[in-house]
Amino acid sequence: MNILLVNPQVPDTFWSFTHALKFISRKAVFPPLGLLTVAAMLPAEWKKKLVDTNVEHLTDQDLLWADYVFTGGMSVQHESAHEIIARAHQFGRPVVAGGPLFTAHGEEFPEVDHLVLNEAELTLPPFLADLRNGTPKRRYTSDAWADITTTPVPLWDLVKINKYSSMNIQYSRGCPYDCEFCDITVLYGRVPRTKTADQLLREFNSLIERGWTRQVFLVDDNFIGNKKILKRDILPAIIRWRSGQKHPFSLNTEVSLNLADDQELMDLMFQAGFTELFVGIESPNEESLTECKKIPNVRRDLLSSVRRLQTNGFQVQGGFILGFDSDHESIFDRMIQFIQESGIVTAMVGLLNAPVGTRLFKRLHEEGRLLKKWSGNNTDFTLNFHPKMDLDVLLKGYRTVLETIYAPKQYYARVKTFLRTCKYRKGISGPIRLVDLQALAKSVVALGLVGKERLEYWKLVLWSLFTRPRLLPTAVGLAIYGFHFRKIVEQYAGT
Repeated sequence: MNILLVNPQVPDTFWSFTHALKFISRKAVFPPLGLLTVAAMLPAEWKKKLVDTNVEHLTDQDLLWADYVFTGGMSVQHESAHEIIARAHQFGRPVVAGGPLFTAHGEEFPEVDHLVLNEAELTLPPFLADLRNGTPKRRYTSDAWADITTTPVPLWDLVKINKYSSMNIQYSRGCPYDCEFCDITVLYGRVPRTKTADQLLREFNSLIERGWTRQVFLVDDNFIGNKKILKRDILPAIIRWRSGQKHPFSLNTEVSLNLADDQELMDLMFQAGFTELFVGIESPNEESLTECKKIPNVRRDLLSSVRRLQTNGFQVQGGFILGFDSDHESIFDRMIQFIQESGIVTAMVGLLNAPVGTRLFKRLHEEGRLLKKWSGNNTDFTLNFHPKMDLDVLLKGYRTVLETIYAPKQYYARVKTFLRTCKYRKGISGPIRLVDLQALAKSVVALGLVGKERLEYWKLVLWSLFTRPRLLPTAVGLAIYGFHFRKIVEQYAGT
């Protein structure tokens, strides 16, 4: 059996980093972890090939080679997924599809031959058994939660590793919280399920064996969902593992803001090599946090919690949302003020949308406020429901927030605020490499000579050289990020 695994294309979004990747000559941020994990679950004797359309073209020869085409992805990849399925069918190749996109929106893909939904650990084996018997069904689902201690190491040999800026692995699934707008608990439940320390280290070693020593993103939606296991087993094991590595990679992940309350856990994560944390802050408006049941953030000094994470050595990347029922017109100025004061350089501000299956989706449906399906992109100026705030006011305010926080003056001011606060880590990402020097040279040209931010760029470079010289690579990297963010704002805001 020849199995072709095809990852649909991700459009230009806040997180695609399309414009930043050009500085380091990479094609995409992450490889398709889900497809690589599924590939490892397929019979060893089957031949497998991966085509990630974000880094290479899907050719007719690829499709002619295949007996089956496997695909998956996130909601934002839906357009490309339709195209891939159509191309496969042009060559008479049956399509097997799964992952979050098809689990949530399977009814929108009537052309798919076999839907293997929910968690592949549970639904792929019966499909493979039926396939062997010549009786494969169209749809495979499960209401149970998988034991992810049985999940294999992703099949990294399928990946062109030098095409990506980061690698990604998964440690846990599920989140103990149930925010109204979030579909994580719909997909993975509220009881965090974790891999073992040995499993995690095997995955780390599998990347080291393939020469990877750069950044690794743990894709967990809340890495600290089970703090007890982290403190007792996982983080001590990573710390011991790191001590035997010459240049171990840096780690980043997603956490809830209450990490700031646990000094022991912050210390362990710092020692384990975590450098960047994405935190769902959502809103500086307490009423909106209560509305959406963002429990870790309610009745909290958000600014001091962010600052605590920064002073303990973490770069905080923040998620923010506009469009809650409790939002008033003052929210736009409050959002700008909070982001600037916090020093959160990477601040993703999106419009509220209601993913299928969430409590927000059900509430809005009952209230008769739902519109079209969600695009999967929070930053494309679309909503899938009628907001309580006047839509024109909301969109105008949203545009103002984006244009302000990513204007060179405000953006570079946040970079300085963060660099003044952050704790320096020696040798966390290994020595300076050729790709780093190339990125610096390209930034000098694109940002320092011809970019609209050239004055702010040189002010930041000189400030870093004289006040925080060891953080100059970080400063330049964040300047490159800012270039991407401004391009995305211009693209969607029409400015």
